[in-house]
Amino acid sequence: MQLTLRNPKDGIYQATDDYVHALEVVGAQRLLFISGTMGLDASGSAPNDLEEQLQLIWSNLRRILAEAGMTTDNIVRLTSYLRESSFAEANQNARIAALGERRIPTTAIVVQTLSPTWLVEIEAIAAG
Repeated sequence: MQLTLRNPKDGIYQATDDYVHALEVVGAQRLLFISGTMGLDASGSAPNDLEEQLQLIWSNLRRILAEAGMTTDNIVRLTSYLRESSFAEANQNARIAALGERRIPTTAIVVQTLSPTWLVEIEAIAAG
């Protein structure tokens, strides 16, 4: 599978260090579409702390990916649903920590989650 970042240099606003406009995927044999994943523990409970929920989200995403024989290196797209706009930086930092140097297309949206205890929800697409 070949991944190519697509960031036009003119005629559009510039991509930032943690953001890309597009990622071209060539030669993928499988796609995995991951539902919105919350920061819930194995019993279905959400901690009150944003950082703890973000850690659980990424742990849960890793577990889902592993079930398909994939890792975070296979993620090619993320959408984050934030209960408050003030969560954007912590969400960004958690994503960067989870993906390392990899940059993928991302979107963050401020929403009302289905439960007030769910502070962030992340859905992803992985390719392999």
